[in-house]
Amino acid sequence: MSARSAVSEARALLALALAAGLAGCGPAPLGGEFTGPAPPPGTPAVPEAVDGLEVGHRLMAAGEYDLALRAYLRAASQRGADVDILSALGSANLRLGRLGQAEDMLRRAIDMDQTFVPAWNNLGVVLLETGRVSESAITFRTAFALDGGRSDIIGENLRNALAMMENVEYDSPIDSSVRLVRRGQGRFLVLTTP
Repeated sequence: MSARSAVSEARALLALALAAGLAGCGPAPLGGEFTGPAPPPGTPAVPEAVDGLEVGHRLMAAGEYDLALRAYLRAASQRGADVDILSALGSANLRLGRLGQAEDMLRRAIDMDQTFVPAWNNLGVVLLETGRVSESAITFRTAFALDGGRSDIIGENLRNALAMMENVEYDSPIDSSVRLVRRGQGRFLVLTTP
């Protein structure tokens, strides 16, 4: 081996050793086992994320229907489109005046769970708003039966729809005194105002 090749080989070994040494000097990757130092005393714990469905219900109660619709859509992307989500989407669309979309969502909710009283009741509101009074009476009757007559409000909705059906005049506008009312956990009912 010549002196020149020995120097080249020594340089190559030195460069390899240096590269190996520098590789260990970088920051350690943050894996699942990294815990880090404890937070200072008095630091509040990170709160659990609030369910998008609950956020939507709060926004509906505050009259922020567009924001509620967005919250319900986020909840649907996280947990899937279950009967609660579909019914909530229908209610938000109803409040935004999107009656076709509201009807579609509420019918999908009923297809998913035919015993879900809020979806039946809210569908009755949509049907009244679109002038289908007799179909709304049938829908309210179904909601009343599924509820077992426990809700006075659903009974009142049914009575109002039946009264409207008996007093139908073809030239009269649809009664706009019917409104959607929340009944716990995002369940909405129809009320009529005097």
